[in-house]
Amino acid sequence: MDRALIWAAGGTLFLFLMTTLGAATIFLFPLEPRARLRRWLLGFAAGVMTAASVWSLLLPAMERAAGLGLPPWLPAGAGLAAGALFLWALDAWLPRLRRPEGQISRETALLVTAITLHNIPEGMAVGLSCALAAESGIFAPAAALALGIGVQNFPEGAAVSLPLRQEGLSRRRAFGIAALSGAVEPVFGIAVVAVAGAADLCMPWLLAFAAGAMLYVTAEELLPQAQGGGSQGYLAGFLLMMLLDTALG
Repeated sequence: MDRALIWAAGGTLFLFLMTTLGAATIFLFPLEPRARLRRWLLGFAAGVMTAASVWSLLLPAMERAAGLGLPPWLPAGAGLAAGALFLWALDAWLPRLRRPEGQISRETALLVTAITLHNIPEGMAVGLSCALAAESGIFAPAAALALGIGVQNFPEGAAVSLPLRQEGLSRRRAFGIAALSGAVEPVFGIAVVAVAGAADLCMPWLLAFAAGAMLYVTAEELLPQAQGGGSQGYLAGFLLMMLLDTALG
């Protein structure tokens, strides 16, 4: 078990590192981006999240459900609806009044929440894969999975840090929050090794839940705000994540 935990920690810490590197792109952008660039960045985040919802979450959820003998549509549909309802409830709960100085808006809080939720099942998947590799001695599949998800985490880290910067947060604070959104991956990736059997049964539902949360934020917040210049960013983000998912996933 100790060997499995070490390998799970190594694989999921790589995911966290890639999210952190993506978040660090905030230091490359101008101090005060223009409105058109802001819309492009929001569109980019929406494209990344749409593609990730399909190829990183929903399709793997259906594949895992079929492997467990469940109808593929059941966890995908129920989990997606639950994730969207959770974000809808969170949306209704977050204050809609004028925010105090220095605090992020409701829209950006939803974005950070959705991507953080999306990172949880990914961290669990890599943690379990690395633990199995440590026991079997066959490391290539686990390494490929960690590499694929890790590369995908780079634009996701940017998709969190850049909108935070648009809210007026300092570069350091935006970077810190975006990096922390990936910290759940090693936490859950290591913890899940201890309860591997139960986690495997939950994975299809967790993946679809995260997809529903991400799609809700995309449709409700990001796309409306990206109107008037964000379509190119949306296509760029969608294309990038689609290529990363299909080539490395």
